[in-house]
Amino acid sequence: MSWDVVLFNSRQKITDLADVDEKQLLPVSFSKAFKKYFKNIITDGDHHEIKEDDFTIDYFDDGEPSSTLMLNLYGESAIYPLIDLAIKNNWQIFDTGLGDMIDLGNSSKNGYQNFQAYLNIVLNKPFNSN
Repeated sequence: MSWDVVLFNSRQKITDLADVDEKQLLPVSFSKAFKKYFKNIITDGDHHEIKEDDFTIDYFDDGEPSSTLMLNLYGESAIYPLIDLAIKNNWQIFDTGLGDMIDLGNSSKNGYQNFQAYLNIVLNKPFNSN
């Protein structure tokens, strides 16, 4: 199972997904930005996999500009380069583990622990936050 986040490219400061103004969303090529940032991206059709030593990120992109992109993260450290990219590109990140937008200025507050707790429940294992 993956920890999932959604990237947004919007002129609007998104605080609640229910209040997203679709007219403020701006199409962008997320994949193009990823290719400039990450060294190892494996592509198979529309599926892309970013492989690093301590994390993997996978996503589907058909090559068309989009204002949002869902990413599947494997490993907590996957969020940190995404936060760096979000800051550099004025993107925003919705964290499904938090059920909220990530505060890009406080990256330690993310939903990885919530995801791990959920995963352990699904797998029927006790949760250890250490």
